[in-house]
Amino acid sequence: MRLSRLLVVGSLNMDMVVSVPAIPKVGETLLGRNLQKHPGGKGANQAYAAASLGGNVSMIGAVGKDEHGVTLLDSLKSAGVDVSGVKQVDCNTGLAIIYVDNNSQNCIVVLQGANNYVDEEYIDELESYIKDTEWIILQMEIPQKTVEYVIRKGAELNKKILLNPAPAPESFPEELYKMIDIITPNEVELESLTGLPAKTREQIIEVAKVLNKKGVKQVIVTCGDKGAILVNGENAVHFPAPEVKAVDTTAAGDTFTAAVAVALSEGKTINEAIVFANCSASISVTRPGAQSSIPSRREVEEMFGDMSRKKLDA
Repeated sequence: MRLSRLLVVGSLNMDMVVSVPAIPKVGETLLGRNLQKHPGGKGANQAYAAASLGGNVSMIGAVGKDEHGVTLLDSLKSAGVDVSGVKQVDCNTGLAIIYVDNNSQNCIVVLQGANNYVDEEYIDELESYIKDTEWIILQMEIPQKTVEYVIRKGAELNKKILLNPAPAPESFPEELYKMIDIITPNEVELESLTGLPAKTREQIIEVAKVLNKKGVKQVIVTCGDKGAILVNGENAVHFPAPEVKAVDTTAAGDTFTAAVAVALSEGKTINEAIVFANCSASISVTRPGAQSSIPSRREVEEMFGDMSRKKLDA
């Protein structure tokens, strides 16, 4: 096993993407235009993105002993991700059913499948992966108990923790917030974590400060085409996103989170990391699919030069 500066502990799913005229309402039947299959899962997307952007990445996860599992592993390997920590189990590989509407907005339903086998016992078996990394990147598509266990173990070993709280948990242990270095919710997830409205920029900043007070060092709220807002204590900075024509936003949040981790692992400041992440996510939304939409390092660096000079105080 090679040493890794970045360790992703998370989900691997086969994405089943259905194009629809609008996101279905309760009780509504719509005709979809087409169905596409893409390698995905928030964990796998973040690992793929981090490697594509130049990171040294390993992943801990699980897939089934089926065709989808093989496809997911091959995709990660093609990006340069160390998948020796991804086990194959006697269960279906995770699936994500994704509806993408005419405005390129989406909603996602996840069937966890093999992801449920990423448990505390498996984390203990792979403790050396945690010891050998600098940053641990987590999401919420594997069992929540496992996520909480990894946060505690990472904190004990003085590792840096980046949590992408998606899908947002119904509840989260208060004592874990102080162990998290960076959290990257979108507006909806921020509301779910705090129970407070976060519709306007002012509300987002005030609600993000609630997470600061709970102990999170840096709160980065992703706001879609409006960019991102960094809140750390009394300081808040808005970073506008580049203007692009969005086609599919499926992997934008995953690309953003991975890019932040890659940039910080290279010694960039948090502000530089967010500009880098905005560029990465903005390119990803101009293409269909999840991992297939993730840009190369060269593409991001071409956009990064201009955007690094365009941040606005919130």
